[in-house]
Amino acid sequence: MPKKKPSSTEPANNNEYTAEDIHVLGGREAVRRRPGMYIGSTDQRGLHHLVYEIVYNSIDEAMAGSCTEILVTIQEDYAVRVEDNGRGIPVEIHPATNLSALETVMTTLHAGAKFGGKTYQVSGGLHGVGASVVNALSSWLTVNIRRDGKSYQQDYKQGIPQGAVTEVGEASDTGTIITFLADEEIFGTVNYGFDSLSERLREMAYLNKGLEICLKDERGDREKTFYFEGGITSFVRHLNRNRTVRHHQPIYISNQVDSTVVEAALQYNDGFADATFSFANCVNTLDGGSHLTGFRSALTRVLNDYAHKSKMLKEDEPNLIGDDVREGLTAIISVKLTEPQFEGQTKAKLGNLEVKSVAETVVGDGLSLYLEEHPDDARRIIEKCLTSAKAREAARKARELIVKRSSLDTGTLPGKLADCSEKEPSHCELYLVEGDSAGGSAKQGRNRRFQAILPLRGKILNVEKASPDKMLSHAEIRAIITALGTGIDDEFDLSRLRYHRVIIMTDADVDGSHIRTLLLTFFFRHMVELINHEHLFIAQPPLYRVKAGKRQQWVYSDQEKEEAMRELKQARSVEVQRYKGLGEMSAEQLWETTMNPATRTMLTVNLDDTAHADHTFHVLMGEEVPPRKAFIQAHAKSVKNLDI
Repeated sequence: MPKKKPSSTEPANNNEYTAEDIHVLGGREAVRRRPGMYIGSTDQRGLHHLVYEIVYNSIDEAMAGSCTEILVTIQEDYAVRVEDNGRGIPVEIHPATNLSALETVMTTLHAGAKFGGKTYQVSGGLHGVGASVVNALSSWLTVNIRRDGKSYQQDYKQGIPQGAVTEVGEASDTGTIITFLADEEIFGTVNYGFDSLSERLREMAYLNKGLEICLKDERGDREKTFYFEGGITSFVRHLNRNRTVRHHQPIYISNQVDSTVVEAALQYNDGFADATFSFANCVNTLDGGSHLTGFRSALTRVLNDYAHKSKMLKEDEPNLIGDDVREGLTAIISVKLTEPQFEGQTKAKLGNLEVKSVAETVVGDGLSLYLEEHPDDARRIIEKCLTSAKAREAARKARELIVKRSSLDTGTLPGKLADCSEKEPSHCELYLVEGDSAGGSAKQGRNRRFQAILPLRGKILNVEKASPDKMLSHAEIRAIITALGTGIDDEFDLSRLRYHRVIIMTDADVDGSHIRTLLLTFFFRHMVELINHEHLFIAQPPLYRVKAGKRQQWVYSDQEKEEAMRELKQARSVEVQRYKGLGEMSAEQLWETTMNPATRTMLTVNLDDTAHADHTFHVLMGEEVPPRKAFIQAHAKSVKNLDI
């Protein structure tokens, strides 16, 4: 709690708390002081979020039927320019603020045309704060407006207008151009990822069929244009492009109930993963919400009804459950509504309760009709679901045993787990360590109070190619699930997580990289909430120790090694030791370099684009060899620290 600072003549009073202690921040100051509250973070994800917020405004114009083209350009100076051919932001004086409507939108939180329901029936963006937030977090920003036959401009620095809106010429068309440079005071190094941006823009184009979105990167002369007449049906085809599908054409469903539009597209493949992605007003709702719940309820109900009606499921046999009907499913559920209620500022979950019944009705009616009209596709889908049900039943006892063992009430944990003494999960961390040798060093070198160690023997099962029952019969995976205590898939409960930092620690060689990828595949497919809530990390052990006399440096790349050698060679000969395995380090060295919170380096595992991650894991870890070969060839030049 804030305390009033005593003056030099006034004794300190620890109990004093007055009105002077209450600080009121204006909109701009609040955003700059706490940017994470508005854009989620100040790393590259937050940086990309700035671009998306401006693009969302153009998308709103497209959803209103007033925009057909959006051009996003990363300029050589790392400024970003977003241009659309919409109606252009109004520039006349706003009656409430006595400022131009443009300046009001660009400087006032919760100001925009999204609240009245007249200009935009549906919209995304940060509830009317997107443009003003981007403006406040930019070192400079310029807006150009074309409307009513004229062109207007206004400039800002860190969200502060540098003058009034000025008429700068004539215009033969309409639209908005916003150019901004993200503020290095907020974000540090400004560096956009072309691939991450292009995947998200591709997603937006899929969700708005007939809209052209172009991304240009003047830093490296790259360009991609996205335009899809098929909309989300094309999206599902794209996601399934390297999979063997059960029915040739994706099922497409669309209808409007009152002012809410529901679209869904789905297609089954021969895999085991559920790749369902949900969107509300073109915003990717990573944590789902009412629309996803309605979609899933309809899917389970309709497939059960059809299975019983067609006699593929007998009356005395148990119904299919959600896990059965979602195994091998690739689907998009997209809703567009007038008053979205997102949970959290970055809109990870849709909270409108009424949308559940709307989505369930639209999807249920559309899917029932499709199955009746396409009996061959229906049979193949039900057969897939029945096969999944048999595998689930085979895995049930193993799953129940894991859940029972992972309960804190039983006190039963994997025998090879070296647990920590601390019981508060937010203070605890679990190292998943490759091999018994490294596990032994980690157990000796750790801080026993808050660091737990789980050694993993060999390579864990590739869950991308394994059925649920086979996965749950794998000893190492069972040990991980039991140690974490959360359960998996639909039974996952984040509140039961025993360690709030789960750290993958593998050798710095090919086998270590493979084991890390296997673990990441497992967590992405069955415990993705760990990633979404930033509980999963990757340890960064050093590659080399460079030593000269009593001086030594631990370095993490070949470039750092060369720099350290040049520095230490000035006085004496240099000894370089390469560490391929964690077991080659003593317990003290492992603690000093990789486990000591004061000195270690760790990478946080996060998801910029769930659909892209889904595709990448399938390509790398799935059955098909040609897509994996193409992926390796495409990315070979960007590989670092290749162990040959």
